[in-house]
Amino acid sequence: MGNVIVKKFGGTSLTDLNRVASLIKKDVEKGCNVIVVVSAVAGFTDQMAFQARQISNLSCRQELSEYDVILSAGEQISCGLLAITLQSMGINAKSWLAWQLPIITNDLYSESKIKTIKIDHLKRSFAEGYAVAIIAGFQGIHGDRITTFGRGGSDISAVALAVVFDVKICEIFTDIDGIYTADPKIVPKARKLKSISYNEMLEISSSGAKILHNRSIQLAMKHNIRVQVLSTFKNAEGTVVLHEKDVLERYVITGITCSTNEVLVTFTNLASTLHILKDMADANIKIDMIHGSSLVISEFDIDLMKELLSKNETHVINSNVARISVIGIGVMSNTEVMHRTLKVLNKKKIEILAIATSEIKINIIVQKECAEALVRDLHTELALDSLIPMDS
Repeated sequence: MGNVIVKKFGGTSLTDLNRVASLIKKDVEKGCNVIVVVSAVAGFTDQMAFQARQISNLSCRQELSEYDVILSAGEQISCGLLAITLQSMGINAKSWLAWQLPIITNDLYSESKIKTIKIDHLKRSFAEGYAVAIIAGFQGIHGDRITTFGRGGSDISAVALAVVFDVKICEIFTDIDGIYTADPKIVPKARKLKSISYNEMLEISSSGAKILHNRSIQLAMKHNIRVQVLSTFKNAEGTVVLHEKDVLERYVITGITCSTNEVLVTFTNLASTLHILKDMADANIKIDMIHGSSLVISEFDIDLMKELLSKNETHVINSNVARISVIGIGVMSNTEVMHRTLKVLNKKKIEILAIATSEIKINIIVQKECAEALVRDLHTELALDSLIPMDS
């Protein structure tokens, strides 16, 4: 078996199969064996999830198991289409689904975690002359049932395969050419980072940026796998995610994110909050923030949350909110960051509905309509337009 490369292609990349295949072909021509993890084509999984949730809120294990069957279909289609495309170019490629390897997980449907990956079949396939193994991302198997890792989980598949094959760099291809200080669609002046630490990337991923799944970063950090974010459509350097000690240029602020998929649940007394926390844990509803007697959760959990609160009259649900996150290794050690952040909020007369801080992040909940303008204002105020390194 020759040198192994691991690449992952997201749903937006797979709208141009010939482009994806040509990138893979270049590695094959260099004598490499290529493991390619694919997502479903853009929009497919969202459509399937919407249809399923029109039928049920998916609150029991049996329904969630069937939900995983539905959601895993898109990756299967991508596998077959890309394999055929590569074969038409003269590349010996073979597709693999999770059960064929297998990728074995626990039984937490829709958010399963990998226990082990068997790679004997893949090694044999490479030895038989198949230069490319195309693997359905986002999915595993528990017993005789399909499981999935959560939205964006193909990143987890890719990093996990890099771990078991002892590959030190995992390439993630998407429709952007790296990680920026803010979403370029919101902030045209956003600047691309050459590198970013695992911890900062974890905060960015958990704060609304849909670049990398946070569990894939945790896995990469644990096993010292460098994650390279690259563009499928543009020949550019990209951004590498690595240990903080290896980041060449360190900044007080790395980026600002905006998430509009948030719901603010406010209780009128603390006793209600404490009581509901246990019920939320039992229902596997994740809490993004806690601020006094308010909780911030994902909008995807709102139906389940409403069910839990059906007999509780001491709460208010506000879906018209957004979470703004200011992220960087210098956030809490530099009081100027908080001062400037609050100065912008005060100047623009923006009401703070909730605020929370951690070692490298400030989270602010505001009304949804002022979120994008606030991101632009903060990006300018915190000097991210110029992005001056900490040591300069």
